[in-house]
Amino acid sequence: MTSLHSRHINPLILANLNGSNWHISDYEARGGYVQLKKILSEKIPPEQVIASVKASGLRGRGGAGFPTGLKWSFMPRQLPGDKYLVCNSDEGEPGTFKDRDILRYNPHSLIEGMAIAAYAMGIPVGYNYIHGEIWREYEIFEEALEEARKAGYLGNKICGSDFSFQLHAHHGYGAYICGEETALLESLEGKKGQPRYKPPFPASFGLYGKPTTINNTETFAAVPFLLQVSPEAYLALGKPNNGGTKIFSISGDVELPGNYEIPLGTPFAKLLELAGGMRGGKKIKAVIPGGSSAPVVPGEMMMSTSMDYDSIAKAGSMLGSGAVIVMDDTRCMVKSLLRLSYFYHEESCGQCTPCREGTGWLWKMVNRIEHGQGRVEDLELLNDVAGNIMGRTICALGDAAAMPVRGMLKHYMSEFEYHIEHKRCLVPQYV
Repeated sequence: MTSLHSRHINPLILANLNGSNWHISDYEARGGYVQLKKILSEKIPPEQVIASVKASGLRGRGGAGFPTGLKWSFMPRQLPGDKYLVCNSDEGEPGTFKDRDILRYNPHSLIEGMAIAAYAMGIPVGYNYIHGEIWREYEIFEEALEEARKAGYLGNKICGSDFSFQLHAHHGYGAYICGEETALLESLEGKKGQPRYKPPFPASFGLYGKPTTINNTETFAAVPFLLQVSPEAYLALGKPNNGGTKIFSISGDVELPGNYEIPLGTPFAKLLELAGGMRGGKKIKAVIPGGSSAPVVPGEMMMSTSMDYDSIAKAGSMLGSGAVIVMDDTRCMVKSLLRLSYFYHEESCGQCTPCREGTGWLWKMVNRIEHGQGRVEDLELLNDVAGNIMGRTICALGDAAAMPVRGMLKHYMSEFEYHIEHKRCLVPQYV
């Protein structure tokens, strides 16, 4: 079953795709590479390209939501020597599967977006770091790269201009930590994927110690489309500070799990409707709105929330990567947290003591509660351990492990208390 659905609202990146029309001739027929050719033929100043991206309100689609144009402006364009552009396609967080669909359904949008970004920042070489557990998508992207090179959209003197840009694909090794941008750079250099201290930031000390700009797959893929419709029109698709469309990967207890591209600011209730509603007509209980690291939001609260960075933050969570995990009223929050805690315990790189030791403690305590061996004092201890992890690690994996714990305890404390008192689950389980 494909995870791509045609039930979108104002789609740009996922518009008119059927799984086989990803080749360069198909992309060009949909208006592909027109923006790159226009920029190069009209010799549009790089500063103007960056200004257009700023005006569009495009924010990073990988999780942090940092303004893309502002990030591009950090690159010291006139600095002599090597500079690098890196795409983070290391999509490994539970609930995320949008970037892999861009790679297999519309890879040329990513290539064009990266070429435009490279021109805007004066970067001659780029890499796309692709998650190690998606092989076919890597093969498709390699084929798309070769098509772009043969057509003159990559390589030396692109489209007869003075601009040259070499783009390469790099297959990762499946480690979740390599989704953190500096761990990705370490892995790309052939070293163990472990995060670096920041500062210095990649814009000044990135790949091989040179200035580097890193963006997510969806972020780069959006660039040709925001230029095509105009930055102002792209911004108007969403809402202030939340420009354009966003791909949401919705999974869990819905009838039609998959990827849906909708304008930022669309009500969650509409997204749920696009996904066919709750599976089996059951009642919505909880939603994790931004990937497994985002704090859970009760279903009723989520039904009155819009899908944009600011609205989700007001609800006490994060939009993150846009991975929406929906749970119905048969789901046990203790069991759900157990699975998440085990994931972060297993994926910790071990570099920081609070994360290396603390994620293990969290998992062990939740495991104890789930299996009828919990103690009343475990609830306070869970909160304390989570609090002592947050903000005390080199990267955000520690926070990613702690926030689900705190969110579950905040909204579903009664289920944890019931497990401890009665040695069993409060809610019925699937047979």
